[in-house]
Amino acid sequence: MAQHHTILIIGGGAAGVSVANNMRRQNAKIDISIIEPSEKHYYQPGFTIVGGGAYTLKQTLRNEADLIHPSVTWIKDYADTFQPDENTVTLRSGEMISYDYLVVCPGLQLDWHKIAGLSETIGKNNVCSNYSPDTVEYTWECIKNTQSGVALFTQPPMPIKCAGAPQKIMYLAADRFRKKGILDNISVEFFTAGPAMFGVPFFAKALNKVVAGYGIKPYFNHNLIAIDGPAKTATFELTDAEGKQQQLVKSFDMIHVTPPQSAPDFIKNSPLANAAGWVDVNEKTLQHNKFSNIFGLGDATSTPNAKTAAAVRKQVPVLVDNIFQLVDGKPVDENYDGYGSCPLTTSLSTVMLAEFAYGGKVTPSFPWLDPRKSLFIWWIGKKIGFPWMYWSLMLKGYRIDIPHLESYAKRFMNEE
Repeated sequence: MAQHHTILIIGGGAAGVSVANNMRRQNAKIDISIIEPSEKHYYQPGFTIVGGGAYTLKQTLRNEADLIHPSVTWIKDYADTFQPDENTVTLRSGEMISYDYLVVCPGLQLDWHKIAGLSETIGKNNVCSNYSPDTVEYTWECIKNTQSGVALFTQPPMPIKCAGAPQKIMYLAADRFRKKGILDNISVEFFTAGPAMFGVPFFAKALNKVVAGYGIKPYFNHNLIAIDGPAKTATFELTDAEGKQQQLVKSFDMIHVTPPQSAPDFIKNSPLANAAGWVDVNEKTLQHNKFSNIFGLGDATSTPNAKTAAAVRKQVPVLVDNIFQLVDGKPVDENYDGYGSCPLTTSLSTVMLAEFAYGGKVTPSFPWLDPRKSLFIWWIGKKIGFPWMYWSLMLKGYRIDIPHLESYAKRFMNEE
């Protein structure tokens, strides 16, 4: 065997780097390795405001080499196949790496190909998307140059990275249009495959008011299945009240597309995946349901939480502590409650901080603030505070434990 590591991590994104550096802070001597092919690391939560013209792509970018602790072995290659019964991973290069404990966190893949015609037109013909560093800057170009007509924003079936992101950019665009005095000239329309503006009813009701304030037209249970860039038409599939499938073709002047997303193919095709293709882990311990020395966190796992950086922040200490529990011959703890956070940018100066856990429980971290309110302080957090926490604390392995409690939301729920 060419290499063996005590801890082997698949993926050097938010989850992988945070786990490695957090683990290093807990144990200065344990052998850790990360498999990650990319030399660039993006702060993906920043893509929303890059597309909205309030941030630059350069501000979201760091070199991967500057983020991984120098004592952690960095393998610049792709993981290809898993042999969990032998405790090995085979790289795309053909090299085989063995491990004592495996952490799987490769993130999601963007399935552009699942929408007919999208791959051919994304990045031109006023077809844009915030979901890739290769396309996000074009979103701002489209918003900046749109003066009239129809502006469409789409959301595919769940799960996707940050379920609020498809509508965040819509609100930023609408606010731009309003500030330029052209909002009345533009029909802003939201087509979502879901049945509501947000999966948590408490926040969906508040977002309905935001939508109404901009005069946005929402279309629920509409899934984008095809796009013709040169003709500027988008085809949606919808299910009517009788359960029959229908299609709707809409013309547009600009369209922001959120692509369907899934676990990477090498995960789907591996013995680590469940029937739906996700890394099959216990939702409270993050331990694999079949292989006890394998753990998973982040977007590629089967845990039914929001796929956000905030979720990763809460998952990291649970996973790290549970691996050390196993190393010490102790049982793992069920300490992850499904926490996730979605800072919903509702204008170019306000954000609604949606925090919730498994089962849609509203779990704010700040008991004195109504979580339904769009506030300027959270806009400062979105632009300055949260990126600083990401780069300077979370990725460096520090633990940021701000209590989040369902009880904090109860009085606001009583006011509904």
